[in-house]
Amino acid sequence: MRLAAFLAHRLALALVVLVGVSLVVFLCLFLTGDPAALMLPPDATRDEIQRFRAAMGFDDPWVVQYLRWIGRIVLDGDFGTSLRFGRPVGELIRERLPATALLAVVALAWSTAVGFVLGTIAAVRRGGFVDFLVRAIALSGQAIPVFWLGLLLILFVSLRLRWLPTGGYGEARHLVLPAIALGAYYMSAVTRLVRASLIEALDQDYVRTARAKGLSEWRVVVRHALRNALIPVVTVQAMYFASLLGGALVTEIVFAWPGIGRLAVQAIQNRDFPLAQSIVLLAAAVFVVTNLLVDILYVVLNPRIRL
Repeated sequence: MRLAAFLAHRLALALVVLVGVSLVVFLCLFLTGDPAALMLPPDATRDEIQRFRAAMGFDDPWVVQYLRWIGRIVLDGDFGTSLRFGRPVGELIRERLPATALLAVVALAWSTAVGFVLGTIAAVRRGGFVDFLVRAIALSGQAIPVFWLGLLLILFVSLRLRWLPTGGYGEARHLVLPAIALGAYYMSAVTRLVRASLIEALDQDYVRTARAKGLSEWRVVVRHALRNALIPVVTVQAMYFASLLGGALVTEIVFAWPGIGRLAVQAIQNRDFPLAQSIVLLAAAVFVVTNLLVDILYVVLNPRIRL
């Protein structure tokens, strides 16, 4: 019952956050000036602006416009029509979302696996040469900008060695370089976080008790310490995944990857406000839902959190 109340409370908070984000996203359109003048080309006449304003409903009070906009999204799933592409926004997002999801899953999968292994090794061998080497790798991964790493990979792997294509989409080989460039930063972050969390867990009393019982060191680390060190890692990974689904903007631009991030840049460049608004709202919704799932996962990883 207490768990049900907790979930109901979190769902209510998530709904409030989504409403607040949708309101902010909608009002940002009006903070930049006349929406009709911004959406039309600079050489549009006054009559063309007036006709466009009437067609889009910009003559109504902003409260009415907001309720109409959010009502179409909630009731009909209608995000409007793209001014640049002349197609439904929802259709454009559905076309680009699988590419971003694929890139996000692959980048997060390899970075998480490598980060866990390196972080665990560094924690067990802390203070030694292996620990120093792992920390140096992690620091380098977080210090190198994603766009710079992407350009280096294109320069050496694609142009000089000719092992992989410089960009594109559709085959597995097109995915390798973008996934490496995007996942390098997250791998470094996971490595450092796993190391710090695991070192703290290894100093706890229950770990000393497990060692006193004669359990092997790796069983103590994996079965006892690592599980309790997972909670901060899960939080960070969930936020990383949400940000990736929102659009790995720089990586998609560098490697010409047809995802949500690249679509967002095109929407901003073409002053396509209906499309840009919908992408921002989608990214916010992904963050809110991910936060909710993490709260539920906390209880699974550590039942004491229920108290």
